[in-house]
Amino acid sequence: MQNAAMAALAVVKVCSQVYRNVAFCVYRTREAYFLGRNEFISVRLFSTHGVPNMSNSRKSSTLMYGLLGISMGALVGAGYSYHKKTETQSPAILNKNMGTTSAVLETPPDFQISRKVVVPADNTGLKLTLFQYTTCPFCCKVRAVLDYYGFSYNIIEVNPVLRQQIKWTEYKKVPIVLAHVDGVYQQMNDSSMIISALASYLHDRNQGLEEVVKFYPSISFTDDDGKLKNDILNRYFLMYQGNIPQDKTKDTILKERQWRKWADDVLVHMLSPNVYRTREEALQAFNWFSEVGEWEKHFSTWERYLVVYVGAYAMWIIGKRLKKRHNLKDNVRASLYDACNHWMKSMAKQGTEFMGGEMPDLSDLAVYGVLSSIEGCVTFQDLLQHTSIGKWYYSMKQNVQSHAGCSIMNG
Repeated sequence: MQNAAMAALAVVKVCSQVYRNVAFCVYRTREAYFLGRNEFISVRLFSTHGVPNMSNSRKSSTLMYGLLGISMGALVGAGYSYHKKTETQSPAILNKNMGTTSAVLETPPDFQISRKVVVPADNTGLKLTLFQYTTCPFCCKVRAVLDYYGFSYNIIEVNPVLRQQIKWTEYKKVPIVLAHVDGVYQQMNDSSMIISALASYLHDRNQGLEEVVKFYPSISFTDDDGKLKNDILNRYFLMYQGNIPQDKTKDTILKERQWRKWADDVLVHMLSPNVYRTREEALQAFNWFSEVGEWEKHFSTWERYLVVYVGAYAMWIIGKRLKKRHNLKDNVRASLYDACNHWMKSMAKQGTEFMGGEMPDLSDLAVYGVLSSIEGCVTFQDLLQHTSIGKWYYSMKQNVQSHAGCSIMNG
């Protein structure tokens, strides 16, 4: 009974917070749309007050009562769900859907293509479509690999808040890649898995892409805390099938795998607390995201306002939480500089231009992809001034944009 009471109290607290956050975001979005950009920035965006009293407006009152009703419904539903979950949950770790592979679709989702990348040298026959946020570091990693090796592919820009473009799939993250092969559409999820699968396919095209994907099964499991988690096995492994390339050794393969994991587990967590360090930097970053992602072309005005203004404010708050979660220094810039200096010193120690040697490997592409996601932000300019990473970064950029890895595709 005591545990049930504590659980009920926790649910009440969570739902109360949800109610406050929803009311706040709805109010801010409404003002962003009707007041216009300049007035919203100067009057509302940086206000530290809570949601104002809207009782003078009948419409606003109706909105608030509606939100209250939704929140109370969420409270009752969450409480009931938690009760049913605790009744049936086993204290042991449960593995579900062990060995499930990515979905194969008979028909593609119907969304307008945002942009096409055409590389004449692409002879794979794969018709790839990338669902992405332009400046998502994980999407940037995938694009770096696609561009470096010279894949042709279509891009569908996903609205970061509404996400209508990926409602067709149970997987609710980006990047997602669809490959049109043998009359069907092979879905691939998770940036590292996508990269490993495509690199493995380039190494040995005798095994079809659908067969390669089977080496990366997904699993869902409940951990000791009762939280449902998902993972993809072998995501950092390339499937050489015992036929290791001549320019690779077991040591270099292991090192490449370790640095790719470092990019995901360490470097990427430095970005948000730095990019959204202040409200001004957060807004500057989102305006750059809008520009480089051509949001004005792909999204309606109110959608763009929602993403830019509410998104910037939300990420400024979230960035502070991520700083604590990942134990970054009080001066978050110092943590980012330390990570990039560690990368550069490790490369200097082996005396090569790239971590992969004379040419970039997948770890180079991973680190470059992560950093390219902030190239237009204040954070990146500070990074260039306080570290020596600029020479390597722009050399990587030239290799990626010139499709320097096409020789592997044609080989």
